[in-house]
Formats: sequence, structure tokens, C-alpha cells
Amino acid sequence: MKILVDADACPVKDIIISCAKKYGIPVLMVTDVTHILAYDEDFVSVQTVDKGADSADLVIANHATPADISITADYGLAALLLAKRSVVIHPNGFFYSAETIDRMLFERHVSREIRKQRKSRGGKIKKRTTADDVQFLKTLEDALS
Repeated sequence: MKILVDADACPVKDIIISCAKKYGIPVLMVTDVTHILAYDEDFVSVQTVDKGADSADLVIANHATPADISITADYGLAALLLAKRSVVIHPNGFFYSAETIDRMLFERHVSREIRKQRKSRGGKIKKRTTADDVQFLKTLEDALS
């Protein structure tokens, strides 16, 4: 078992490392060349990939096994990982599932189409809170135990 992290914009990297240390599980952080990551912990490795659209996603998908836990906010990558029977967690602290991923991908598609038409979605992205971090930690602990 290992934890694979889509690390480019992941807001919970420190929580992941802390949890992985507690359980003695290796972590692979995958990021593109625009992000510099370095960790002193021997159980954390970083793989830097080209800036291509899906470069990090392909590396994570290729490394994933059914025994692994993956962390990503990318619905497309989550769908690939679910197909490989990995456990997939969103940084906001919920598990992706085969039952919900189709709806999530459809909603992403609709949102993209609305943005193309330059119509306002009428809202702001909610700022991350301590409660979000607590929920993520709980979900990750559930997956690890």
C-alpha cells in the first residue's frame, strides 16, 4: 500500500505526510515542473513531470494499484483510479465512488460549457477551513485503518 498524491494544488500535503508517518506508509507526490517539492522524510518521494495537461495524472494512474489510496481533486483522474479499483479521496474529505463519479464528470462538463459561453456562475469559491482539514484527516484515517 502507498499513498499517491496529485500534489500540484493539493492543500492537504502536510496532513497526508503526518498520517503516512503515523501508519508507516510510503507517499508518492506527483507534481509538474512549475511546483518545487522537497521532503526530508525517507518515506516521501516526489516525482516531477512535464507541464503537459495530463502528465501528472498519467503517472499517478500508472502507479496505482487496488491496494493504494490516491488523493486528487481531479474528477477525470479519480475516474481512472476508480477503474483501477484504488481508493480515491478528494482533498475536501470525501471518497469518490463508482456511483457518484459519472454525475461529477457530467457537472464538470456542464460547468466547462457555461464558462465557454462566458456566463457567470454567480458565486465564489469557498475558502478552505479548518473543518475541511479535519474532515479530510478523518476520511484518510478511515481509509488507512
